[in-house]
Amino acid sequence: MKVTKIVVWCAIAALVCGGGVLSCKKKKEGAASAAKIQVTFAGTEAPSTGQSRMMQEVADQLNASGRFDVSVQVNGALGTTDDLVSQAKSGVPLVIPSDPGRLASQFQIPDLNILMAPYVMTDITALEKLPDTAIFKEWQKQLEAKGVTFVADMYNGFRSFYTTTPVTNVAGLKGLRIRGFGNNIGNALAKYLGFANIGIPWGEVLPGIQQKTLDGCEIQVATAYGSAIYEVTKYLALTKHYMLQSSFVCSTKLLTDMPEADRKLFLDTISKTAKKYGDIVASEEAGYYQQMKDKGVTITEVDLKEFEAAIAPLYTNNDLGLSPGLKDRLFKELGL
Repeated sequence: MKVTKIVVWCAIAALVCGGGVLSCKKKKEGAASAAKIQVTFAGTEAPSTGQSRMMQEVADQLNASGRFDVSVQVNGALGTTDDLVSQAKSGVPLVIPSDPGRLASQFQIPDLNILMAPYVMTDITALEKLPDTAIFKEWQKQLEAKGVTFVADMYNGFRSFYTTTPVTNVAGLKGLRIRGFGNNIGNALAKYLGFANIGIPWGEVLPGIQQKTLDGCEIQVATAYGSAIYEVTKYLALTKHYMLQSSFVCSTKLLTDMPEADRKLFLDTISKTAKKYGDIVASEEAGYYQQMKDKGVTITEVDLKEFEAAIAPLYTNNDLGLSPGLKDRLFKELGL
């Protein structure tokens, strides 16, 4: 009786699987390998910015491969940058453009601040060499140990001050309520330039200025224009205090779960497209400044040396908690 039951079970399995137990197993494995990899790219900038366009191009390329099902969400549709990075850390299949300062604060890696520290990184071309440096690879390992992978670092424009009153020097910022980064870098900038740093989500900035709870913001020109900041601020002080970078991070689990060939395609596509759009962002900045002028914004070329001098105590006091000799090491590895 037992033998009969076994024979019957095997016959049913053969019919269901279309060729026996081994054939069934192979079909399941084949179906799993053929399943598309689900990924969402999520950012907070407007669709017109280089960062958002970069993500869409990556999605288009990956989807065209037939191996991925990638969607793109912009304008903060899925939440704030830090919240999205936290989701990625927990394993959600997300790719998020954060920045070095945010990552430094969120994951307690102070040395990452050097990439966004005021008036330190000023050479756009240096970012192309960054992924090959030993120091960058160390930062990657530190982040991977915490659940996220630092995939690429893209130039995303110099940040300056957009205000409701003219700012022609450091003193002009004193007492103003400025939306900036709600992290150590943002707080340090405010401390030495004399303004009140208001770290609210970007989507609240335009209404905040309209309601006079803010006097302005510090942001890159593409985002300022794409968000119509010219409607509420008519003055731009060209301080260029940060070289903003879009630091693309994703769930480490997302990568480790991918077949090797797909993982390589995924990483290579993001890296190459980030380089391409970093160059595009740099080439488009002059045009955006002209469009701001056309919208009635007065642009002031401030004395950068005055602003650099005001920021200098930040490094003397080491407010950002940088390791001794970090800048020299980074510059050496970058060939600067």
